[in-house]
This record gives sequence, structure tokens and C-alpha cells, in this order.
Amino acid sequence: MNKPSYSYEEFYEWVLELVIAGKTSGINQTEALSEFTALNARRMSRLNKTLILHPELINVLQNITQPQQWVVITEAWCGDSAQSLPVIARIAAVSEKINLKIVMREENPELMDKYLTNGSRSIPKLVSYDLEGEELFTWGPRPAAAQEIFMAWKKEPAGRDWEAFEKELHTWYARDKSLSLQKEFLEILKEKEVEVEN
Repeated sequence: MNKPSYSYEEFYEWVLELVIAGKTSGINQTEALSEFTALNARRMSRLNKTLILHPELINVLQNITQPQQWVVITEAWCGDSAQSLPVIARIAAVSEKINLKIVMREENPELMDKYLTNGSRSIPKLVSYDLEGEELFTWGPRPAAAQEIFMAWKKEPAGRDWEAFEKELHTWYARDKSLSLQKEFLEILKEKEVEVEN
């Protein structure tokens, strides 16, 4: 991948710069996407300050033996990413075996198209590779419970527009406090370590 990639800190700083400029990532520059980007900057900032990782997850992370490259595909305007990426970054930072980099969906269509969700380019999408470039696991675009909310809305909007759905989804994120995402990563990482040991 010769396209730009970011550490989480670089990505967060870039998002803040986009907000100041009234812009977003990608070629589709609309007022709505710029507003989403500003909202996401606030979400990321809040999580950066308040996020607490579960002790069991920290323990598993500190005992990872296999080096991993985590690649997250996203865009600055993506609300699910703003709720998940700070958590993923904090998880990766605990282990010296995990290297995290962030790439943009629009700049990496071939990579994105390898990791579609139900045929769509849903983000964020995390892909983990070993040092040989073999895929270890994928995650995304959102925790399973949040994905259920999305799929239920998509199947039967029942008069709810996108704005009403977004409110419901982000209310779920606020109440969940990243616990579902942390639990999913705990299960994934424990399973991967068992495979390595065997």
C-alpha cells in the first residue's frame, strides 16, 4: 500500500485540522459530511479522555506473543469509526506486538473490496495480519449489537429516517461505553493466542 497511512495520533490530529478547515476526508466534500466530521472529532476527544480498558483485556494484550499488523480502513466522516477507532487504538497501544495503521477507504478501493460487509463498503473495517502478511482476523464495521440495530433498521425503517436511526445507534454507543467492542476483541485475541500455542 503506497497510499498514505496514519497512526491513531496522526489521524486524530488530521481530523481536527479538517474540522478547522470545514472539510472532511475524501473527494466528496459536502456540508453534511463536514458536520459529521466535526461531531466525530468531539466523539473521539471524549473517548480519548474517558476510555477505560477492561483488566482482563489488558492482561490478554500484554501476553500476546505473535506480532500483528492492524490496518483500519475508515474515513473522517464515519460515525461508527469515531465510536470504535479510539478504542481500537487504545487496545493496540497496550501490546508492543501490535502495530496499528489507519488508511482511507477512498484511497484504497482494492483493499476495501476484499473486506465488504454484506456486499457494501462498510467502515470501519479492521484487518489483522501476521509478519508474513497472512490474515489473522477481521473486525467491523461495528460491534455485533450495533450491527443488529443497523440491520433491523435497514430491513424495516418503520418511518424512521437516517437521522432517527443515527440517534438510536449513537445512544446505544453512549450507553455501552465500548464494553461490547472490548468483549469482542477479548474473545478474538484469546482465540488467536490459543491457535498460536497449538
